[in-house]
Amino acid sequence: MRTNLEFRAATFLAEQSDDGVQGEIIARYLADRLPDHGFTVDGVSAEDWGWRVSLQNAAFPLWIGCGHYQEFPDGVLCFIEPSRPFVRRWFKKIATGERVEDLAKAVEVIVRASGRATDIRWWTEEENVRG
Repeated sequence: MRTNLEFRAATFLAEQSDDGVQGEIIARYLADRLPDHGFTVDGVSAEDWGWRVSLQNAAFPLWIGCGHYQEFPDGVLCFIEPSRPFVRRWFKKIATGERVEDLAKAVEVIVRASGRATDIRWWTEEENVRG
């Protein structure tokens, strides 16, 4: 599953919160544009690792995390949760793959269309496991 999108874009990291957490600019950028791709945004919130874009999804919790990817000074990482092909709810196994892939497509289209990002790439399955 495509869940971790890495790219370089200093303009998406230009500002940070008072506690040094980056990712708000890209999180809000995605949140503003995801409705055009059929996703309803519940909210954008700060986390200790970056910023979270929560989405409405009845079958299972669905969200995007955005933050600074430390491998590069201008690195950005957006990751989709859930990152597994199935989740369990009330003893049921629910497939996540199709909805997550739809979100992955939307995120990539938005990032590419921004004109701000370079070196855009999805992590491989092996990289996803390593984190």
